Amino acid sequence: MERDEWAARYFEIVAAGYAAQPPPPASSAGSHKGRRKQSKAKNLLDTLLGRAEQVLALLDDLRIPFTNNQAERDLRWAKVQQKISGTFRSVTGVAAFCRIRSYLSTMHKQGHPMLSALTAVFHGQPLPLAWAPE
Repeated sequence: MERDEWAARYFEIVAAGYAAQPPPPASSAGSHKGRRKQSKAKNLLDTLLGRAEQVLALLDDLRIPFTNNQAERDLRWAKVQQKISGTFRSVTGVAAFCRIRSYLSTMHKQGHPMLSALTAVFHGQPLPLAWAPE
């Protein structure tokens, strides 16, 4: 399928979702002030329609990650370490842990194997960062 066909199919599915949505139930309290609460499904459909170009961008560039939670995954290691040992013992320990994890995360994002990156550091020759000035 070509991009236009995928996009047409995407909008057909969103339209089918809207068609399957029942209208919100009438308020049993008589006079209801303000807007009625939308269902979670309706909110999802509104988001998928409003951000269609962002969703369909995945068809144009396969390097775009499907999720945007890489930063959350990077921070998760600190929470796991904290959970295992209860806490960090010093601010220096936290700084060292974060620096090591940051280096490993950057090397992984640049396509370097983590073991090679660590080995290079222990030999005093850390791998250069792609954005580092020479």
